[in-house]
Amino acid sequence: MARHATEPLPTGDEKVVAVREMFDTIAPRYDLVNRVMTFRMDVGWRKKAIASLELPAGSTVLDLAAGTGDLCRMLLDGGLRPIGIDLSYGMLAAARTTAPLAQGDALRLPVADRSIDGVTCGFALRNFRELGPFFAELARVTRPGGRIALLEVAEPPNRLLRFGHGLYFGKVVPLIGGLLSDRAAYRYLPDSVAYLPEPEEMLAMLREAGFDAVRRDLLSVGISQLVTATRR
Repeated sequence: MARHATEPLPTGDEKVVAVREMFDTIAPRYDLVNRVMTFRMDVGWRKKAIASLELPAGSTVLDLAAGTGDLCRMLLDGGLRPIGIDLSYGMLAAARTTAPLAQGDALRLPVADRSIDGVTCGFALRNFRELGPFFAELARVTRPGGRIALLEVAEPPNRLLRFGHGLYFGKVVPLIGGLLSDRAAYRYLPDSVAYLPEPEEMLAMLREAGFDAVRRDLLSVGISQLVTATRR
């Protein structure tokens, strides 16, 4: 997925193909790069996401953009019943989990209406074709009273921290990615933050889709965010 910084980010079908190819490429060392570039903070973020579901043991949780199964493994450890779905065959092939997995598009989930107790998604909102239809699909598959927990990158509200994070995310992360995996992919990831709407707009989209108790919590001084909501 080679591209130059001056090129516009892909959209529509082009974006879907580009994202799938990118994750197929980086799948073999995806977990390693995540741990290195987040200093293992991503593990704690995932634990917070699962705890925020507040679901009883045995609940069925759909993990979207399941990747190599990080959240699926942790959901199983918490007594929940995860089902992982990812667009990338490469990521699913590299998965290390006993949870059932399926290849699929998050905007057209192979899941019955109101059949899921909860949904998790780790750091993939900016990779979907469109967020509005994605949130509508979440509302379709989640039962009334069910919970969603969506992790994504963020920018610290503090100006100095935001500047430092921008340098790290924009310069150091591509360097780490280039040394351990694919440099082009890890150049794209910082750029892809541009796909995300403003926080209040994103929360409003979830309310419009059919969710209540919508909230956004910043994690680790604001470099990550956790968006949670309950199906109306």
